[in-house]
Parts: sequence; C-alpha cells; structure tokens
Amino acid sequence: MYNNRMVNEREAWQLKRQHSAEKLALAKLVIMDLESGEGLRNALRAHPLPGGEGFLAKHTLVAAYKEMIADGEIEDSPELLAQIRMKPIRTLSGVTTITVLTKPAPCPGTCIFCPNVPGMPQSYLPDEPGARRGLENDFDPYRQVSSRLRALDEVGHPTDKIELLILGGSWNAYSHQYREWFVRRCFEALNEENKDDNIKCATLESAQAYNVYGTHRNVGLVIETRPDLITRDSLLELRRMGVTKIQIGVQSMNDEILRLNHRGHSVDLVIAAVKLIRAGGFKLVVHWMPNLLGATLESDRKDFELLWREGSVQPDELKIYPCQLLKSAELYQYWQRGEYKPYTERELVNLLADIKPVVPIYCRINRIIRDIPSQNVVEGNKTTSLRQNVAEELEHRGTRCHCIRCREVRTIRVKASELTLNDFSYQANGAVEHFISFDTPGGDLAGFLRLSLPMERNLLNTPDLDGAAIIREVHVFGQSLEVGTEQSGAAQHTGLGRKLIEKAQSIASSQGYQRLAVISAVGTRAYYAARGFVEGSLYMVKDIKKPA
Repeated sequence: MYNNRMVNEREAWQLKRQHSAEKLALAKLVIMDLESGEGLRNALRAHPLPGGEGFLAKHTLVAAYKEMIADGEIEDSPELLAQIRMKPIRTLSGVTTITVLTKPAPCPGTCIFCPNVPGMPQSYLPDEPGARRGLENDFDPYRQVSSRLRALDEVGHPTDKIELLILGGSWNAYSHQYREWFVRRCFEALNEENKDDNIKCATLESAQAYNVYGTHRNVGLVIETRPDLITRDSLLELRRMGVTKIQIGVQSMNDEILRLNHRGHSVDLVIAAVKLIRAGGFKLVVHWMPNLLGATLESDRKDFELLWREGSVQPDELKIYPCQLLKSAELYQYWQRGEYKPYTERELVNLLADIKPVVPIYCRINRIIRDIPSQNVVEGNKTTSLRQNVAEELEHRGTRCHCIRCREVRTIRVKASELTLNDFSYQANGAVEHFISFDTPGGDLAGFLRLSLPMERNLLNTPDLDGAAIIREVHVFGQSLEVGTEQSGAAQHTGLGRKLIEKAQSIASSQGYQRLAVISAVGTRAYYAARGFVEGSLYMVKDIKKPA
C-alpha cells in the first residue's frame, strides 16, 4: 500500500511538472507574439490552454519572460513587462508596498465602532486581504515580508524599493522589546539574511546597515497608532527604528462625537500630536471616519472642512473610512436599539463627492473605504469599489478631485523639458510648509517634495534638527523602476529628485536656516549621501549657507 501511494504521488508530480512545462512553452509563444508587436489579448487568444481550460495567467507569462531573458532568447524590455505585470497600479506610485500585521493584543482604546475579533489585532477582520496574509503567517514579521516578496516577484513587480506598512493594534501599546524585534525581523526578511532560519542579525542597527545597499531596500517605514500615544520620546524611538511615516486615527474633529463614540481623546490632543509629528519631519497619514454615532451628513461635511483649517491637522495623506456596522463592534448594540443608522450607499457617494474636491493639492487620499468583505457589514454601504462610484459622480457633476492620487502621472510619458516647477506654501501647525512639485502641462504630478520650515525650533530637542529646515518627503512618480535602470519617458531616474532638493535648499537658505535635515528611510541613505547629506544620529543632515 505504501509503495503504491509513493508511485501515485510520483505520477501526480510528473503530470504537474509536464503541465507546467506545457504552460511555460505556450507562454513563451505569447511573449514572442508580444515582441513582434501583437496585443496581449490577441496573443493570449492565439495560444489558449489545451482542453478549453481558458488562457494563461499573467504570473506564468512573467515566469516565461524571466526565463527567456536568462537564456538570452530576448532582451530585457520594461515596456513588454508592463503588459504582462499583474495589477500594475500597485507600483505606479514609484514604490512597492508590503503590508504586515502585528500580533493580536489589547488596545488602550474602547471605541464603540471598532470590531473586536478573537485571534486578530484590534479593529481587523480575518477575511480582510491584508489581515488574512498576516493570519496565514501567524503574524510572524519575517514570514509575512518574505512571502509577499516572492508573490510580488512572481507577478512581475520590482521589489528593490519597498515601503513597509506595519498595521495591527496601536504600535506604541506593544512592548518595546516586541516592537524592536518586529522591525528587525522585517529588515532581515528584506535582507534575505535568514533563508535557513539560523542566521540572524544581532541588532536592529546591524540589519539596517545591511539594508542600505541591500537587494530589497526599505524606502519607507510606516506605523499606525493613536494620537494620545504620541510623545517626544516615542517619536525619537520611531526614528531610531527607521520610521518615516505615522498613521493616526483622528476620526472626528468634534469633541462631542469623539465622546459619544468612546474615542478616548480630544481634538486638542490630536492637534498637539500633529504638531509633534510634523516637528519630527514625519509624513502624516490621518484616518477620518464619517457616519459615526451622533454625526449627520451635514455635520460630516463641516467636520471635514475643519481638517484643513490653518494650524489644524492638514494631513499629508488621508484615509477616509466611513463607519461600517459590524456585529463584533459595540455599535451594533446601538443599532439594535434604534440609536444608530448607517448612511445608504447613495448618501455616502454624494457626501464623498461633496468633500473630495475640498482636499488641497498637497494631500493624497489613499482610501475612501476599508476593504471589508460585504458579508461582514450588517447594514449600510457594502460596496468596496466606492472610489470608482465617487469618481463617476464627480464626472457627472463636471468637477474633479485635485489630491495627489488623482494627479499622479502613472502611465503618462513625461518630458522633463515640459515640466513646470511649482512651490505651494501654506501655514501649518508649528511650521510653514512648502509643497514643491513638478507638474505636466495638463496638470498631472510628476514628482514633489515636502519642505517644513519650523516656527518653533527643534521641538524634539535632537541635535540633528538644530537650526534645520526639514525635508519630509521626496517622491517621483511613474512605474517603479529597479535601482540603476532607466526607461524612456518615465519620471523616475530623470533627475527630478535632485532638482527638487536643490529648490528646497534654496528656499531654506533664503529663510535663514543653517542646515537642511531629511527624514531618510534606511534604504534611501545612499541616495541622500550622494547629494551631500551625512548621517546624523537620527536624520541625514547637510550644512547650507545663505546666498550672498
């Protein structure tokens, strides 16, 4: 019996291998058709799977493409790869994002809208796409990062420039030991240091040092936490870990709404936290939540406008998360008693179409709905493609959103000679901000830089920021290209970043700042070093002089 089972398994493996070889051979024929100028749809239809099984998957095309390059059958072609890459939008903002989840742990908050599912980090559901990957990997940071790297590579996405997005419970509520271990293991996975599960970096610092010139460089590190957990000491620790961006849940700009929903902090505390975050040069991502208990469509419209008031929150990026009624949240009991009613899909679309054009040009709207599967939502909007519905409504109204995401060049070919350098300044909480951008003649955004001129010098009291203006972000758009490669018409690798930095230095110098600091990610240190910055204790810094 045992021998028969072995024979059957061997035969099954051989059949699978033969089937894979057949698919690879078909995929190579498709690639050759594409090389000769045939369109992808026609090329796939010309080489269908045998037995009427349909057409080749894109990951098979990518595998065939890579094998043909390795064997010298074809030349490397970014344009061809772009045709067969799965979900190219994932890397059209210039970097590849990997999301990892922290382990389940209690949260210091008691918000009534927050789902509470055993075995999951606070506020996350096991069937959300990103959360599911965390659950499948037992929330192990190394496994989550390494498995995602493999998956991205298989579908044709570059993985040399990685933004790590650490989600889960409130980051600062975990122990220091866990936080440090988690980040170190993420870096080890990026560094491919731990393939046999025996080799480990002794410290976070050693893992970071390896990553500066590593295969998968970390160009951004993001954590999420509560505004009432933001302190000077916590921000300094985040910098030591390499964090460049902070997500905080603001939810509402109305103290009464915050109280009704048991949020546990005030609007004034939010504004104080934002001031510290900005003083540290971090990029600020804010979560805002319409349709909370006690809110109305009209109050939400007014509440949204308060985000952009001078000296208020004024986030760099925004996630609009309309409150969704879930059985595992305490808010469900309010709904059962008739004390809460969710907005309908149409009401929500109209609300979002009203407020989206209000967003300033310096902000990027990352999301306008959480990716919660519809079966979890009890009542109200169950559509996860809400962004598309809102876009259609804006088009119907003859208006548009001017946020960064709606203006990114993405697949548009860029001619550097046709770009205009613009400087949009605004008064923020504790600083004058300059949003310096390269724009196309049609108003699309090819790249930008965030420069902060602190009004109260060095609130974090760290030597790196003494007398310094702060570059909080440099970002050039277009399909993410591998380090050292170029592509005709792509915004990346055309010198836009260098020109943006030169403009920032000119502005800072003219305003009397003696130094220019940049909140560099670990994997961008070499980039800034090549532009005259040196490593301080927590930031890259450069001495500048006022023009004569």
